[in-house]
Amino acid sequence: MSGAFETSTRKCNHPGCKEPGRYRAPKSPDQLDEFLWFCKNHVREYNLKWNFFNGTTEEEFQAQVDRDRVWERPTKPFRKPGEEQRAWSRLGIDDPHQVLGENATRNPGKAVAGKRRLPSKERRALDILDARDHWSKSEIRSQYKSLVKDLHPDMNGGNRADEELLQQVVWAWDQIKDSRNF
Repeated sequence: MSGAFETSTRKCNHPGCKEPGRYRAPKSPDQLDEFLWFCKNHVREYNLKWNFFNGTTEEEFQAQVDRDRVWERPTKPFRKPGEEQRAWSRLGIDDPHQVLGENATRNPGKAVAGKRRLPSKERRALDILDARDHWSKSEIRSQYKSLVKDLHPDMNGGNRADEELLQQVVWAWDQIKDSRNF
C-alpha cells in the first residue's frame, strides 16, 4: 500500500544514491507517462518540490482550473437569453430545459400583430380606464390614480354624480391588477 514496486530492479535516479528505485514519479507535467525511479527518501524529496503548474502563467492556470471544473468537456448554457426567459421569470416559472414545449414558453401578454389577446373582462377594463393595451401595468396604474383623483367626491368638491363611474374604475383596476397579461 506504500506505492512501492517491490519487484523493481531499477536504481534510484537521484545522483549519488545506490538504493533500489522502487517508487516512481512523473518526469514532468508534459510527460506524465514517463517516470523517474527513486528510493523512499528521494521520492519524498522529489514530491515536495514537484509543481505541476511550474512555468505556466496565471491565465493558463485559471484556464486549466476552469476546464477541470467541467471534466474538460465543453459546456453551453441551459437558458436562451432574451424575451422568452424574461417573460417566464416575470410569471415565476423557470423552464430551462423547455419541458413545457416551444409554444408553451410564449408570453401570453406579448403583442400579437400589434395587439394583445386579452379576455373580454380585461379588454373592458382597459376601455373603462381609457388605457392602451400596449401600456405596462405601471402606466395603467398611473392612469387609474389620475381617474380616482378626478372622480372621488373628496377631491371634486363633494360632487357625487361620478360615484358610479368611480366604482367602475375601481373594478377595472382590480381586473388589470390581478392579470397575468400585464
